[in-house]
Amino acid sequence: MTGPYHRGEHEAQRRAGLREEAEVSGRAIRDTVPPVAASFLTQQRLLVVGAADDRGDVWATVLTGPAGFLRAPDEHRLSIAARPAPEDPLAAALERPVHLGMLAIEAATRRRMRMNGTARPQGDGLLVDLDQVVANCPKYIQKRTPPEADAAPPQAGTPQARRSDRLDDGQQRFLTGADTFFIATADEHGRADASHRGGNPGFLQVLSPTRLRWPDYTGNAMFLTLGNLLVNPRAGLVVPDYATGTTLHLTGTAQTVWDAGETEGAALAGTGRLVEFTVTGVAELPGTLPAGWSPPAASRFNPPVPAAGARGAA
Repeated sequence: MTGPYHRGEHEAQRRAGLREEAEVSGRAIRDTVPPVAASFLTQQRLLVVGAADDRGDVWATVLTGPAGFLRAPDEHRLSIAARPAPEDPLAAALERPVHLGMLAIEAATRRRMRMNGTARPQGDGLLVDLDQVVANCPKYIQKRTPPEADAAPPQAGTPQARRSDRLDDGQQRFLTGADTFFIATADEHGRADASHRGGNPGFLQVLSPTRLRWPDYTGNAMFLTLGNLLVNPRAGLVVPDYATGTTLHLTGTAQTVWDAGETEGAALAGTGRLVEFTVTGVAELPGTLPAGWSPPAASRFNPPVPAAGARGAA
């Protein structure tokens, strides 16, 4: 088999029985930004990024700015005119060169673009030398529209970030109702990746203050996320609250249950696969996103989720 995959991705494709499909999909992985993608980037106001911090913990976060804050100065680089807030879990890591996984996503049109590369500080932003550029399909993206670009910024005196090593009751309730989150992973060499996960509310199950689970839906057969987890279980999630602009960041470890059988959600997902996540760190940051997005229109691809009464701790 040929293609730009590492050993973990090859193994994930083998376990799923999708090696031939992965070979075809792999032809879409490039190391350059085509002109149509460069134009798409200049229209975006949000970028999900993932990386490992100085301790090796993997986190995901969100960078925002006006249209034009993302720009491809040439086909091999991405310029980002933004940095994380000082209290963001990745703020310190992005003060030095680091491998960054990135996802530009436009929920209003269900378009997304995945990029990976080595970032270094440049002025008040970042410059990324790209090594992977992937166009992803619109499946499982809930359509929602951001507030107007000139909407009022968060008010001064916004509460400070809250940190802990487990989810409190309010955070658990929030996650149970989430329809979107983003996951960052990395291979054994620290090469990071950021990806989207979406579904009907309830697809992300809270099993305890330190355990989450979600079904792995049918995708493009590349298995960039699950392949990373096979060689490096550290992972990070960021879950946006589109109403308030708050983001909930989690770090920990994840493993794939490849044959979950009739376990809640696995059969309904159509793949029989689940991912289980153990929380080791939590950061809740107010004001990361502009608040007041439109209510979501669910993706027609979202599988059903188990009834609330059928869900519970494993």
